[in-house]
Amino acid sequence: MNNKLKQLFIALPFTLLSTTAAANWSTTITAASDYTFNGVTQTDNDPAIQASLDYAFDNGVYAGIWASNVDFGDDTDFELDAYVGRYIQLDEHFSADYGIAYYTYQGNNSDGNYGEAYTKFGYASDYGQTELNFWYSWDYFGSGASHVISMIAHTYELAPNHALRASFDISNSLDGKKYAWDSNEKKSYNHYRLAYQTSYEGFNIEVAAENTSLDYDYADERLVLAVSRTFNL
Repeated sequence: MNNKLKQLFIALPFTLLSTTAAANWSTTITAASDYTFNGVTQTDNDPAIQASLDYAFDNGVYAGIWASNVDFGDDTDFELDAYVGRYIQLDEHFSADYGIAYYTYQGNNSDGNYGEAYTKFGYASDYGQTELNFWYSWDYFGSGASHVISMIAHTYELAPNHALRASFDISNSLDGKKYAWDSNEKKSYNHYRLAYQTSYEGFNIEVAAENTSLDYDYADERLVLAVSRTFNL
């Protein structure tokens, strides 16, 4: 698979559990039936084991590292990312989260390492949590092309400890000659996702159905199951 997507995924509890107090140091272990980002598999449709180590300061600043196995059809074995950012609760409804991440790939694909900046806005109401998120890379996957991802999402609590999260995002290369999604220099594609989220005995569970506008078997419709657990250190 030549065209690959990566996203900062800070492996913390799902949105409906995010108000739980946590220690400054934490680690999260995740087992997933597939590692996807924006509907594109990063493990050739195979399962993934992922882990993070995070530190959160009292002023909202956080930093961490995250790792996962990957399969791109070459000698790349796993992905190792680092990130630093800050979460701000502006008032009882609005929040903001911004930062920068750097993605690395261990193996013979080191030319694909790149940095990315992100900004996320949240709005909490009686109808759930609404998100408006953006990611920008100035050298996407080492291609020299600028790249933008825009997402809108909403999480609605069906009942205590049961939620649905619907999201729609667009991935857009700003230079199709340097980075495109197919041989016809397609510069963008859409991704749709609907996830059920819950927890049981300390484990966070998500089952998601997703699809994209790309006509490839590594980006077609699929169901993804993810189970994670966070430990305060």
